[in-house]
Amino acid sequence: MAAGRLSFRNITALAPMVRVGTLPMRLLALDYGADLVYCEELIDLKMVQCQRVVNEVLETVDFIAPDDRVMFRTCMREKDRVVFQMGTADPDRALAVARLVEKDVAAIDVNMGCPKEYSTKDSNVKNSVFLSDRKSILKKLVTGVSIPVTCKIRILPSVEETVSLVQRIEKTGIAAIAVHGRFKEERPRHPVHCDYIQAVAGAVSIPVIANGGSLDLVRTHADVEEFRKATSASSVMLARAAMWNASVFRSQGLLPVETVMEEYLRYAVQYDNHAFNTKYCLCQMLRDKVESPLGKQVQAAQTNAEISEAYGLQEFYQQTQDRLQTKRDTLQRSSQPSCPVMDGDIITMAIKFERREYPPQITPKMFLLEWSRREKLEQPRYKTVQRSQDRAFQSTVTVAKKKYRSSLWEKSKKFAEQASAIVCLRVLGIPEGRLGEDDSGLVCKRKREGSSASSDIKPHFSFELQVWKKNQQNDDADVLLQLFHRTHHL
Repeated sequence: MAAGRLSFRNITALAPMVRVGTLPMRLLALDYGADLVYCEELIDLKMVQCQRVVNEVLETVDFIAPDDRVMFRTCMREKDRVVFQMGTADPDRALAVARLVEKDVAAIDVNMGCPKEYSTKDSNVKNSVFLSDRKSILKKLVTGVSIPVTCKIRILPSVEETVSLVQRIEKTGIAAIAVHGRFKEERPRHPVHCDYIQAVAGAVSIPVIANGGSLDLVRTHADVEEFRKATSASSVMLARAAMWNASVFRSQGLLPVETVMEEYLRYAVQYDNHAFNTKYCLCQMLRDKVESPLGKQVQAAQTNAEISEAYGLQEFYQQTQDRLQTKRDTLQRSSQPSCPVMDGDIITMAIKFERREYPPQITPKMFLLEWSRREKLEQPRYKTVQRSQDRAFQSTVTVAKKKYRSSLWEKSKKFAEQASAIVCLRVLGIPEGRLGEDDSGLVCKRKREGSSASSDIKPHFSFELQVWKKNQQNDDADVLLQLFHRTHHL
């Protein structure tokens, strides 16, 4: 029933590849002509702990682990074309993960043939032999989710064993099976066994997707059909050939790898891909040029900004960051209350620090510091935390044994501290130095009224000259004193 919505016949797919099959590579493969894209294998033990989060800034759906890592990120562009592959040894856990992601993907695939230690180091997750629990996993998934279920295997020591295995798998009701034409112990340098895949294709009625032809048989898009014919398979799945140059899916022919890398990097920046993952994928594309000047620059890079600089995409990177920040700010403001709210013992407000709203050398922290000194209080204490999900900052300031914090996250530690200072100043009714806030007019009025007004403005900030002279040994006070002198021509 569900399988009818997605065809696995006569298609070319991006194979699941650990560290490669993340969102930027999947979108790039779709751009170049891939019909389906598989995500990298994700282990059920990790995925089952994740929370599904709609990321309105990136316009993605993120599956976030308890430590705030993004385990799987997808978007509407690939919703009907992405296959979620999992490594699993438990039917109930597999079903829980499948139900967690089924609204956001086109199909579920169970990995039953990956030789990587990533998948096989657990004795319970050895996929090259079809154990009875694998059969129960597939059955449970087929009956438990509304989207197609498939699996991927490696060939067994003999053709007969392989065919028998696939025939048993077919009876579980899966929609298709991908066959990697190598034995468990074989690696990419070993030739692919097309005869095994051909025997499987002739023994079952479900679509068979041939995998393992990169380098030996598939180097360009024109080779894809030849590999399909050599294996008698319904479809073809490409791994290394696509990793090296994703334009292998392009019917018009390969593009220069430099063009492909740049397009990949644009997606990585646009979707805030982890820098180390971005770097890994680019190094795979560089191949024997990884020790070139460009390759060394990429290897040395620690952030997507530094990687963008290596490819001359600094302007694109900055424009993207500015656009995302503007969107983030807009969303945060619209979803947060503008009045003070208690969060435990912390007074919070939805406030962003906008540098352009203050004179060049004036900040809210300066005002809060000087007010605290005038009131003979301890200096404000700031405690800042960083969110690993997007590396944003949030700060809490303690003044007179009360805590203040902005509910909005900032792009830097300094901005987060300024935002918390603003919350404190506004709650206490103290001027913060904003342009257009009648700041200098207020100073002039207080100066004219003299000290008689000082007893009426507590806890407001008095800008009397004597205060600045008293505190001018402090750097912040020196700056304010100079501004005061210029404002009043003293």
